Formats: sequence, C-alpha cells, structure tokens
Amino acid sequence: MTSHDAAATPKPAPKDPWELPDVSGLVVGVLGGTGDQGRGLAYRLARAGQQVIIGSRAAERAETAAGELGLGIRGLDNAGCSRESDIVIVAVPWEGHAKTLTALRTELAGKLVVDCVNPLGFDKRGAFALVPEEGSAAQQAAALLPESRVTAAFHHLSAVLLQDPAITEIETDVMVLGEDRADCEIVQALAGRIPGMRGVFAGRLRNAHQVESLVANLISVNRRYKAHAGVRLTDI
Repeated sequence: MTSHDAAATPKPAPKDPWELPDVSGLVVGVLGGTGDQGRGLAYRLARAGQQVIIGSRAAERAETAAGELGLGIRGLDNAGCSRESDIVIVAVPWEGHAKTLTALRTELAGKLVVDCVNPLGFDKRGAFALVPEEGSAAQQAAALLPESRVTAAFHHLSAVLLQDPAITEIETDVMVLGEDRADCEIVQALAGRIPGMRGVFAGRLRNAHQVESLVANLISVNRRYKAHAGVRLTDI
C-alpha cells in the first residue's frame, strides 16, 4: 500500500460509548449476598431477569436468603457460588475482604470479579475512609486474585432502596473502573439492566480509592437530610 492509499483509507468511526454488550444470559454470583448490600443487588438483578446466585460462608444461610427473595435466586456456599457464576460481585464486609478472596482464589480464577466493597471506619464523628495498603479494596482484590479480571462498581447504592419492592426504578449512576475496557462494558451493561441505573466508565483501578471513599460523604449526606442519596453524573 502506498502512502497515498493509506491516506485515502477512511478511518473507522469511533465506537458509541453507550453501545454495550448483551449480558442477559450471564449468571451473576453475589458473595456476601446475605448482607444488606449484597441481598439488595441480588434482588434487583434477579428482578431485572438476571440469573443470580447468592453466596455465603454457610450454604444454609445462602439458601434461606435466596428462598426469602424468590425470583429464582439460588443459594450456595461462597466456593460454589464462585464456580457456577460468570460474573462475581464481591459485597462482603471490609473486615473479611482479604480473607474471603484469598480462600476463593482458585474458584475465582478466570472470572470477571466486581468489587463493591468500601473500606470505611466509624467513630463518634461519623464515617471516614480507610486507605488499604494496596490503595483501595479493588486494588487489594486484584493483588489477591492475579488470575481474575477485577473491576470496581456498585459502591454508591442504598441498600434500603435496593431492597424495597415498592421502588420500581433507582435513579443513579454506577461508576465502573477497571484495566480492561471490554470487562468494564460488561459491568456497565449489567448495571444498566436495573431500571433507572446507568453504568459509566470512570477510569482504571488506580482511581478506585476516591470512588470507594465517596461513600463516607454520602453517609453524611444521608444522615443530615434523612435521604438515600446516590450519584448522578451530568453532561453525558
């Protein structure tokens, strides 16, 4: 090809950032699915038609929670949930984050992992952000799961709103971070399955700390205004 030919070859049009993959057939596992946040995410995704498995340290607890939620949700122990899911959302308490992921390294190998854990401390002045040695919970997950594809998302959602069956839409944006754009688009599409939500690409994992720590601010907002505030990004 001559330089003239190369110059004449039209460049492909840039991809529409809102053109996202179909994720409706993927099985979503939720580790920590018996807690408020995990339970709420499991409920909303199943209500949107997603196949969902709740994971817990004890299979009996997971089965009980799944039965209470209905919607075809299954309950398994954490290892079984990880093995049988295509995407695994990590919604465990920060205190058990490292231990849980370390124990599931084999089961989570090759999986798309979505970390939504917020490292927070609490004292008489309220909530405050903690800074893990790795920089963030998501970066800790990536360090502990070298054979998994780790992303970060679903940090700013109200567990109260997620679990309320009377609420049909949750108007909020979900910031998604990760090293692989295709993986982020899968998570964005998953967020978009929930009515009212949008998944928005928000950078690489090195930027996860400020996304996780923003939850401390939202807790202060919610306490002051007796609300369930989320995040909505403008001009996109």
